Amino acid sequence: MGQASEGEFPQQRKRIFWIALVLSLTLMSLLNLVGAPLITEPAPYGIVSFELAGNPSQAQAMLDSWDGRAQLAASFSLGLDYVFMVAYALAISLGCLWAAESLRRQRWPLAWMGAPLAWLQWLAAALDGLENLGLIKILLDAPASPWPEIARWCATIKFGLIFIGLVYAFLGAFVSLVGRVARRP
Repeated sequence: MGQASEGEFPQQRKRIFWIALVLSLTLMSLLNLVGAPLITEPAPYGIVSFELAGNPSQAQAMLDSWDGRAQLAASFSLGLDYVFMVAYALAISLGCLWAAESLRRQRWPLAWMGAPLAWLQWLAAALDGLENLGLIKILLDAPASPWPEIARWCATIKFGLIFIGLVYAFLGAFVSLVGRVARRP
């Protein structure tokens, strides 16, 4: 593998990024497929509704709306989500680093944000793991405090961190694309 010159995102990181992105999108599709039975009136967004229930009575209403097959799907989904956490955290964190490099080349003042946002994607994954622990406790035992509340707080912060990371990565990709078009003769 050749060394990357200064100002270039290393080829090996690019390959890992693309692999993690494809794995993330594949796992997201699988999670959506597995989670289809979880979409009910009390849980209009399936597992995401469960993550954001926020209190024992809402969590119980969702559990009551799921038959045995749906609860099994929820359990499988929560287990598979642990693999998804690593894939999306890796893809988004590398996307943030790549974006930072693109922004640095274009002399954008937001270039400094790439590394902190990359690390925050791993915090999002850790929060996702804690959230899942709460949801598993609810599924196996009963929806009792503090688990629905913990799951909601973790999910809310996780979604915020992921959103900010994705916006930053897309900004970097857009700036890079505009820079390439502008450099063409």
